Amino acid sequence: MHIHILGICGTFMGGIALLARAAGHRVTGCDANVYPPMSTQLASQGIDLTEGFSADQIGLSPDLYVVGNAISRGNPLLEAVLDRNLPYVSGPQWLADNILRGRWVLGVAGTHGKTTTTSILAWILEFAGLDPSFLIGGVPGNFGLSARLTDSPFFVIEADEYDTAFCDKRSKFVHYRPRTVILNNLEFDHADIFPDLAAIETQFHHLVRTIPSNGLIIANRAESALGRVLARGCWTEVAWFNGRPGEGWTTSAMAADAKGGFELGLSGRAVGRVPAFALPGEHNRANAVAALAAARHVGVPVAVGIQALACFVGVKRRLEVRGEVKGVTVIDDFAHHPTAIRATLEGLRQQVGDARIFAVLEPRSNTMKLGTMSDRLASSLELADQVICYTHHLGWNVSAALAPLGAKATCFDDINMLVESISMHARAGDYILVMSNGGFAGVHELLLQALALGS
Repeated sequence: MHIHILGICGTFMGGIALLARAAGHRVTGCDANVYPPMSTQLASQGIDLTEGFSADQIGLSPDLYVVGNAISRGNPLLEAVLDRNLPYVSGPQWLADNILRGRWVLGVAGTHGKTTTTSILAWILEFAGLDPSFLIGGVPGNFGLSARLTDSPFFVIEADEYDTAFCDKRSKFVHYRPRTVILNNLEFDHADIFPDLAAIETQFHHLVRTIPSNGLIIANRAESALGRVLARGCWTEVAWFNGRPGEGWTTSAMAADAKGGFELGLSGRAVGRVPAFALPGEHNRANAVAALAAARHVGVPVAVGIQALACFVGVKRRLEVRGEVKGVTVIDDFAHHPTAIRATLEGLRQQVGDARIFAVLEPRSNTMKLGTMSDRLASSLELADQVICYTHHLGWNVSAALAPLGAKATCFDDINMLVESISMHARAGDYILVMSNGGFAGVHELLLQALALGS
């Protein structure tokens, strides 16, 4: 079958493309404003990509159009598909019908940490010899691909709460029907489609309703919103993590351990010690323990999971070092929600100590573009020594929002002026942390080039 994917360069739809190709289908796709790592991943897999959404792509005559949730009514190609009554389906529905059916699905849901936790979980299962299939909203370093299809009964998936498609406004994850699910955390986000946190809690409860009684829910005890979700009704065993001492799964950092090691507990007793872990911060320890608990549900001993954690190498765009020039390190991170921004800075600060951190932010997510969380932005960035914000095409006053940071915060509407300012002030030993959920006008390479040219 020939399928043509609209919005193929999104992290989810790019993964669908890889899975469909592995399943034996001919795959083509289209998108606009493409950027790595997904564009390069598709090219490396030999998947033909058309720039833009011109209606003349109908001439490719695919058997089925798979429509990503970034595609809205008014899109020329989508309108042509609808006008001609051509067959189409959403990405999550195609995945559920063609790939997930009959498999043991392990889903990772939550506002933050989904990509990292899904990557850790897939790696633990791989290390244990279970050869899992997976679909992840990023590229884990241990695999080098965001998705793969194997003969294993286990499928690990990043379970996103964003809506499914123009024709299906339910959250993506209601299609997946996981047997094992991690509920990592739950905050207000996606202000473009959800009016409030209660609306997102309702979608999470729709997910809970699909989990079988012989499944397992691994939930973050520290998140009151998740407590409210489960209080609506739960028909599945719950394993808690990140709770009070002695309750469920717990972690504690080993003092003065530069390798990121931590102690692991379950119901008040020690169950192991992770000797080294590449990802810094308390939030990443929580991600790791949730993944260990999920892997244990499919039969992976905790001791084996601990060994896997010690050789997990991280995920692209999650504190990923993009280069070092004259002692200045440029780091890329996907953080775009205030909670994630703060957690990322805390993790980096833990790694670099008193070194100067330049936090370079592009408020690009739909929620940030609306200015919904502007009152939390300054406090999320307070651990940085310098804050530089790219305000291009934003409709709210970022400078006012960052005013509590005083002189250490600067805003730029021009990417070249932003790069020039940073390169002029950075010196050996500094870290430039770039945070965006998009391409950020190629700022990483621009910074590395400017630093190389500087005196």
